[in-house]
Parts: sequence; C-alpha cells; structure tokens
Amino acid sequence: MDQTKLKELGIKLFEINAFKFGDFKMKVGINSPVYFDLRVIVSYPDVMNTLSELLTEFIKLIEVDTGAHLCGVPYTALPIATLISIKANKPMLIRRKEVKTYGTKKMIEGKFNAGDKCLIIEDVVTSGSSILDTVNDLRAEGLAVTDAIVVVDREQGGARNTEEDGVKMHSLFTLSYLLNVLREAGLIEESTVQSVAKYIKGAQIRSDGSFVENGGKVINELSRVGMTFEARADLAKCSLSKELMKLISIKKSTLCLAADLTSSEEILKLVEKVGPYICLLKTHVDIVEDFNDNFVKSLQSLAKKHNFIIMEDRKFADIGNTVALQYASGLYKISSWADLVTVHAIPGQGILKGLKAALNDPTQQRGVFLLAEMSSQGSLATSQYSAATMKMATETDVDFVAGIVCQSADLVTFPGLLQLTPGVKIEEGVDGLGQKYDSPEHVVKEKGADVCVVGRGILNAKNQADTAKLYRDRLWAAYCERVGISE
Repeated sequence: MDQTKLKELGIKLFEINAFKFGDFKMKVGINSPVYFDLRVIVSYPDVMNTLSELLTEFIKLIEVDTGAHLCGVPYTALPIATLISIKANKPMLIRRKEVKTYGTKKMIEGKFNAGDKCLIIEDVVTSGSSILDTVNDLRAEGLAVTDAIVVVDREQGGARNTEEDGVKMHSLFTLSYLLNVLREAGLIEESTVQSVAKYIKGAQIRSDGSFVENGGKVINELSRVGMTFEARADLAKCSLSKELMKLISIKKSTLCLAADLTSSEEILKLVEKVGPYICLLKTHVDIVEDFNDNFVKSLQSLAKKHNFIIMEDRKFADIGNTVALQYASGLYKISSWADLVTVHAIPGQGILKGLKAALNDPTQQRGVFLLAEMSSQGSLATSQYSAATMKMATETDVDFVAGIVCQSADLVTFPGLLQLTPGVKIEEGVDGLGQKYDSPEHVVKEKGADVCVVGRGILNAKNQADTAKLYRDRLWAAYCERVGISE
C-alpha cells in the first residue's frame, strides 16, 4: 500500500475536522480527548474517492475473504461501503437501524441467500458494539460474518471485543498511527501523542460495554482546562490563538488589560507601565476622544516593545457587508492595526465571512473572539445562544476564530480555542451598573478562563504597574495549579 498516500489522507482528515481534539462525551459513556466525525467526508468528494480507493486496495492486500456481499454499518459507513462496492464490483446489503412497520418489514435490504458470506464496513470503532449489532442482524438472516474492515480503530478494545464474537477486525488506520503522522508533519507535538497513549491505556472498553479505568479514573489529559498552553498551541487552527498561547507561555501572563480611557496620552502612559505584565491589550477605540494615526503607531510600537497582542473590543454585530466596512474603513480602520476583534454571533456565519472579506493583506495575521456569554447581570445570552456560538466557532472559519468570550468552564472544550473571561477583580462583587466581578483564582480554576480581563482593578490603582504585576502573578499561579505544574 502507498504509505505516502495513506499519510496524506490522514493529514487531510485532520484538516477537514474529521477528527479533532477536545473533551467529548462518547456513546459508550466516557469522555475522550479525541473525537472522530467521518460524516463530514461526504462534503469532500476527493477525500471520499481516496478513502474508498485505499480501502479497496487494503481489502485485496490483506487477502480477506470478502464473500458475496458488503454491508456498511449505518449510517456513516454506508456511503463508504457503496463506493467500495462499485470499485470492487461486489454487491451490497443495507442493514436498517429499525424494522420497517410497513411493506416487507425487513431488517436487511438486498438480494442474498442463507449461508452467503458478508464483509462488514465500518468508519470508527471504539468498543465494537455497532459492528456487533450489525453482525447479529446479518447472522439472524442466515448470513455468515467473520471479518470487518474499519477506517479507524481507536484502540480501546474494539478489536478484542469483536474477535470474541468471531469477527476479525482489520483497520486502515489506528489512532496511534494517525497521531504519529500528525507529529511527523509538525501538526502536533510529542507530548500530545504521549497524552493520548495514556488515555487509551486508561480507557479500555470490555465486550459487555463496561470500561476498565486506570486507578478508578479515566485519563483525559487533553481536556482544555487540564492542558498547558504549550501543548495546546500546536492544536490551534487560528494563527492568532497559536501565537497568543506561545506568548502566554513565554511571558507567564494570562492578564488582559482593558484600557478603557478616553485620552490617547493616558492610554499610552498606562500601557508603558503595565506592558511587561500583560499578554493582551483590550481597547475601546470609539471612546478615545483624540484618536489619531500617531496613537495607533505608538500603540503598535509598545506592543512590539513589551510583547503583547492588541484586541479592539468592537463587538461587531451587523450583517457581513456592514461589518466589512466597519472593520476596514471609516475613521478607525480597525483591521489595519488590531490583531484581534470581538464579535457577536447573533448575525450568524455571515459576520465572519464579512470580516474576512475585508482583509486585503495576506501577510496580516488577524482573528476574532466570539461572544458567547457576558459578565453583566441580566444578560440575554441564553444557553442555546451560547451553544450556537460554539457551533459557529468550530464548524467553519476555524482559522479565523481565536477564542470565545464566556463565563463557563464547560463551554469551550476544544484545546485550540482560548477562553477569554472579563469581570476579574481582587475584590469580588457587583458595581452600580450590573458588572459582576470574581477573584483571579475563581475565574481561572472555577470558570476555566485562559485569558482574564482586568480593567478598573488596575486603572484605579495608586500604583498601576505593581497592581498589574500582582494580577499577573495571581492569575499565573491559579493557572499552574489548574494544570498541575510548578510555577
């Protein structure tokens, strides 16, 4: 088999999000740091064609007795099995997930005879239960089943479990193989490969559906809140989130300063003081009364000097054409100087397309933070709205979304996205306008914040530099405790 073509397919599956890293609830009842969703390949005809060609070649290579029929496990494997059926010139059977309540009421569709042999085609195997469900229905019709071809074996006991029922499993990919391919391609680091290996070892699933835990607990080191920024950086799809994670690791700072001042001179003086302690500067440029080009150039110069990233908290919330103009045109020309901007998800996917369309310079790295939740009392951002925002962030334009603005640790699961949380203050409470504040420790360890926004806690301090340093140190200590490393 052409190993180069096989590796290229593995990389392509990663690029189209057919498998991803995060913290996912599996059908078998345990969480996993890796999730496969091969359903997306139906939108990529070239991937479908390559996969079916490699599987057809693989079947011939291992010299498995395909018998008279092929049967894809419903539903994801059905289109794969169909293409193999055509390429291998083998008839196909379809197993229903439910018995028809009308007509022939068949469970197995297609022409066959009792005693015929059937080869199973499956996409991803964890415990092997889906294969065995299909095997049982085929055998109930008198068909003989001894082998199954799968695209990906997660190596969590599926091969062992199916073999116990007389079905040998042959996998095109194993999870370990795919991870090593990504590591060799420079897409993930060795630490990620090792973490998944520990997870696999600690989450083996028995044939009865129960699972074997490692010391009573399934290892899941790839959950976002349990991973270091260094390990997460290689999983980021957006170049700005990757850059920010690396910057955070170097500066040992997760502090974002909200420079909500109305004078450009005051902002620049403040940034000169606290620049060494922040990873991100958040501006509200429309409140700056004397905004000018020199202010922008000075701000960019300070960002380079003190190594931080600039984010304009614009909170775009209009149709694509309008936000494209707001982003690149007008008095502020935000796209020319702000590395990141904040964006409301309420207009839908078109707002991201509009912002991307406004970027004319391919050398500029730009990204957005989508607002999923707000820190103000009485916010109308419901759980359904937050979930829809996350869907926007992870399904399309993933190279443009650097992170999510939210208040909940369990909302952002993908390690490549950053959680930015406002409302951080050493003195907890609520101000007179409904803004809620939590301590640095609570925001990092309980709310799951990666980057923490501090405004008035620093702006109103007598010594702004010392206060910024204090926030940086407390936030970093809380992060180190969260991920289990020494400071």
